[in-house]
Amino acid sequence: MSAITELELFRQSGLIDGQWVAADTGRTITVTDPATRMSLGTVPDMGASETRRAIEAADRAFATWKRKTNAERAQLLEAWYGLMMANLEPLASILTAEQGKPLEEARGEIRYGAGFVKWFAEEARRVGGNTIPSPTPDRRIVVLKEAVGVCGIITPWNFPNAMITRKVAPALAAGCTVVIKPAQFTPFSAIALAILAEKAGIPAGVINVVTGQPREIGDELLTNEIVRKISFTGSTHVGSMLMRGAASSIKRLSLELGGNAPFIVFDDADIDLAIEGALVSKFRNGGQTCVCANRILVQAGIFDVFAARLADRVDQMRVGAGTAPGVAIGPMINEAAIDKINEHVSDALARGAKIITSERTLPPGGQYVAPIVLTGATTDMLLANEETFGPVAPLFRFETEEEAIAIANGTPYGLAAYFFTESHRRAWRVGEALEFGMVGLNTGAISTEVAPFGGVKQSGLGREGAQVGIDEYLELKSFHLGGLS
Repeated sequence: MSAITELELFRQSGLIDGQWVAADTGRTITVTDPATRMSLGTVPDMGASETRRAIEAADRAFATWKRKTNAERAQLLEAWYGLMMANLEPLASILTAEQGKPLEEARGEIRYGAGFVKWFAEEARRVGGNTIPSPTPDRRIVVLKEAVGVCGIITPWNFPNAMITRKVAPALAAGCTVVIKPAQFTPFSAIALAILAEKAGIPAGVINVVTGQPREIGDELLTNEIVRKISFTGSTHVGSMLMRGAASSIKRLSLELGGNAPFIVFDDADIDLAIEGALVSKFRNGGQTCVCANRILVQAGIFDVFAARLADRVDQMRVGAGTAPGVAIGPMINEAAIDKINEHVSDALARGAKIITSERTLPPGGQYVAPIVLTGATTDMLLANEETFGPVAPLFRFETEEEAIAIANGTPYGLAAYFFTESHRRAWRVGEALEFGMVGLNTGAISTEVAPFGGVKQSGLGREGAQVGIDEYLELKSFHLGGLS
């Protein structure tokens, strides 16, 4: 049993209307540590009935939460943010235990996630409408911004803290209430955040957490007409299913879906900067991020130098449990993830790719894979067309700028892209030509609460973060006042 079970923020229950509860059936789901495959504890295996009660509780709470002043909601969010920062270490410990990422990365996620709460606490104070000049003298027109209502929040396992705060903070700031469905692999981070929300004074029913397998909970969130919006981060396949399911009641949707990010390095790039950017983008969280560099395109003139230097740096990465000092690559989330990574690598090798990193012995017991660099990658390989979601860096050689742009855009996905050049002319040409919702120039890090986060094409709908993030949870009402002359 892990030491996290002794933490005050570790609880093995769901939260409905301010009550910490078990599943109606008494069934539970075991949550395991991917570094050891040992049990961390259990959470309730809830279904439709518990989800329905959570939705009804959120609806009751919405009646009073939406009437709080913007400043009152802001103060409560500020208190929640303060408690997150004060409990950074236990939150990071829980996150690493259930997700596997290195502890220093987990601390970074807690800070990043808390940043959304701080940001939207401030944005809550600025929610306001506007007036429109009337076409007649006896009329006034006012545009009001009002909370959407009860929101279903469905979050993934790879960033179990930040994906919740990025969605829940703007929802609460806008005056909405929420039912959170965390990933079944990483529910304890969601529960810990809910405990802190209680301590911050956020009223019962405003935040509800239902744990369990996704189908029953998801179906209830989709079909229940009380729920007016779904926010989901996950695969494009599931996002498409949610769009179909939401159609019957015309729910609003925010979808942050799959990616296939290109990372382009031109001949005129600062190679040191590009290497650092590739390491950050490709290997953060063991490559288990939706915005990680899935295809690394390197121009022919610097290809061999870049490949050798990247391989040398990757060889220095330590693999192991997230709690061990100096670890850069933690365990993968489950065996299915490892199977997909191995399938992609085997397919690439069969089609002519070569591994240029050194062989290594992996730690025993956990769900580990070695970080590798591949050369000879081509567009017909699986890893060119699907997210590998692991520490595999395939290098594609290209000759011209036009070729690089065509390869980069040759995907149905459009979440994130990166490119490195010292030419300001090329920077504008390529930046505008890339068909992605987020583009990084000479950087491998693009995630921050102050900028819009989201994709185009099959990578999703809507944006999270920045000033626009709160608009996803607000409706516009045109209020016409007549008979004034």
